[in-house]
Amino acid sequence: MTGLKETIRRNARSHGDEKRRTLDPDTHLLGHGARRAARGESDAGPARFLAGISPGGALRFFSDLLGGRVALDLSASSDFARLRSSLPEIQAALAELELDGWLLYDLHARNSVSGGLAGLGDLTRRWFVWLPARGRPVAVVHGIELGPWAAWPWSTVEYVGWRSLEARLAKALRGTDAVAMEISRGDAVPALDLVPLGVVELVERLGPSVVTSAELVSRFHSAWDEEGLASHLRASKVVADVAARAFQRAAAAARDGSPVHEGELRRWILGALREGGLSVGADTIVAIGPNAADPHYAPGETGAAIARGETLLIDLWGKESDGAVYADQTWMGHLAATVPERVATLFAVIRDGRDAAVSLLRERAAAGRPTAGWEVDDATRSVVRERGWDEAFVHRTGHSIDRDLHGTGPNIDDLETRETRLLARGVGFSIEPGIYLRGDLGMRTEINVHMGADGPRVTTPDPQHEVRALPEADA
Repeated sequence: MTGLKETIRRNARSHGDEKRRTLDPDTHLLGHGARRAARGESDAGPARFLAGISPGGALRFFSDLLGGRVALDLSASSDFARLRSSLPEIQAALAELELDGWLLYDLHARNSVSGGLAGLGDLTRRWFVWLPARGRPVAVVHGIELGPWAAWPWSTVEYVGWRSLEARLAKALRGTDAVAMEISRGDAVPALDLVPLGVVELVERLGPSVVTSAELVSRFHSAWDEEGLASHLRASKVVADVAARAFQRAAAAARDGSPVHEGELRRWILGALREGGLSVGADTIVAIGPNAADPHYAPGETGAAIARGETLLIDLWGKESDGAVYADQTWMGHLAATVPERVATLFAVIRDGRDAAVSLLRERAAAGRPTAGWEVDDATRSVVRERGWDEAFVHRTGHSIDRDLHGTGPNIDDLETRETRLLARGVGFSIEPGIYLRGDLGMRTEINVHMGADGPRVTTPDPQHEVRALPEADA
């Protein structure tokens, strides 16, 4: 913890010397225009909304809307239950980290952390919530959006103009030296870089230094509660069962001489996930050997035929409800009675890398030593490197999982970023090494892990130890 405190102090001293990225303007425009249109505001009708974006942007928006990837949030009120229950622990953590408080900020649901903690959706005006290390929280909210804050149990300060906003925010932050917000200096953790540069500049102009809320986010936003863990475990069983049935379906079709195509099997998997109760965020990657060499392959409407002798990758995920936790798994099969030696050898590399990560986590937990995300990535990557395949392992070992598929907790990464956050109690993540040989073959194995009170728990049922042979595909 001493190292963390020193990092916070160092960031506070150097806050004026570093630059950060702002949010994607396309995302801003789509979120703003679409939600204003949904509310029926006078300047946000469909024609005006579409006139403000490119044809491609409009097509992407409506495609996402119909596919369930964009939700129009028409009701943003909250009972603030998460903050009510977590406030004593948050304030204890702030004192432990020697921070004056945690400043939540959001506009148009861009900050999933602040919105998630407050239980609020898309509001059209800026809002701040000041969570001090000592004392009562304060919400600084716009006068035309008081309704969503009706159940706020602490102090509410209203503003209308920008001058009054700055004056009220300055009063709330008076006497503070360091406040935590969702930033990542140097964009070290892009998923956590959620507060725009201009907001950071505004807060720092009022007095305090802004430091990262990374450890707070892990503990109070990304950590799974008991129901979150239970929902994840239920989803894990459904995902594993659907994957097994999908392999059987592909094998049977190949045996009958009418092989199913990747796109068709993908649609079947989506239906099976929904039937299993995973009605939110369900999706899948279905890819035969060469196509699986693209880690984020999309087959389109049809895709390639899944014929006898093909190696097949199925990556699938979903969750039960908006407040539930995702399950995310990847499985490998081969449509023949015998798995080729080369396929089996490559899979053994990533399997052993995956298992090395789990072993490190268990050893550290038994010794009472914390583990950072980058260390787990290194444990996996060193195995792949020793076998001579490190250049074909082109992504991080794993990602945070919480209410979002790619959550805001610590990732398992020392490739794309150096993930220095600790894998705190309650967080969950994937471990998914892969080998990708373009135009030839792609292999991946993926399990999920939860850091519980007794240490790491592999939540994926019966993790795969070898490529599944599918003799059913043979005539």
